This record gives sequence, structure tokens and C-alpha cells, in this order.
Amino acid sequence: MDEKWMRVAMQLAEQAERKGEVPVGAVLVKDDVMIASGFNLSILNHDPTAHAEMECIRQAGNVLENYRMLGTTLYVTLEPCSMCAGAMVHSRIERVVYGAEDLKTGAAGSVTNLLQHPAFNHQLSVSSGVLADDCAAQLSAFFKRRRAEKKPLNS
Repeated sequence: MDEKWMRVAMQLAEQAERKGEVPVGAVLVKDDVMIASGFNLSILNHDPTAHAEMECIRQAGNVLENYRMLGTTLYVTLEPCSMCAGAMVHSRIERVVYGAEDLKTGAAGSVTNLLQHPAFNHQLSVSSGVLADDCAAQLSAFFKRRRAEKKPLNS
């Protein structure tokens, strides 16, 4: 099941990339049914909070007509940052599954672990590394192309 939903998240990441965004996608699932989805829109919307997870959580709140997302699993292609991790804790998502680690801003274990902080009133179950190589390759290819595009401009 995890790989199935991570592949959906990767397809959403492709949509982000087609719009010039960093390719990250997210899907919120309950009982093997997709409730909401999202992909990065920070650049297009000029909004630093428009990460894939945040877009997905906002959509899910509207769909569920509730700010609590009990019994849900969020699949995301890149380890959540601290902002997204905080939103997941507040929304009471049960579980997060991510692909690639984020060694610079990861808040699900790589740099810090806000999803399972013992002082918080809610902790999530975390599964990491699902299709990690594929998710990391998707991001690496994007940044490699981005650097190549910018290089001629700086020459």
C-alpha cells in the first residue's frame, strides 16, 4: 500500500515540476481512499507556506470539514520540514510516510524529529524511505536541470 500511494505522490511532484516548482507531492489517505492531495506551489503563489503537505492538509480540512484528520496517513515524497511537521501534529494525522530524507531541514528524524517529540500532545507514526531512491532521483534531476539552466545566464 505504501508504495502505491507514494507513486501517486510522485505523480503530483511531477505536476509541481511542470509548473516550475520543486517537485514534491503529498497525498492524504484514510482506509485506502485518497482524501486530499497537494504539491509545492511556493514559487507560483509567492507563499513560503505552500508546501505540498500544507496544500494537502488545507484541502483535507475542507473535504473533511474538520481540522482534525484522525486515522489518516500522509504520503510525501520528501521528509517534512518543521512547518509541515507542526501542521501534521496539530491536525492529528496518525501516520506519515516519506520517501527521500531532507538532510538540511528534515523534521521527521534527519535534522530533528518534531513528529514524535515527547513534549507534544500528539505523536505520529513515521515510516521513512518508501521509494526513497526514486523520490531522491526526482529531486536531484530537477536541481541538476535548474543549475544547468542558470549556468549560461551567469556566464
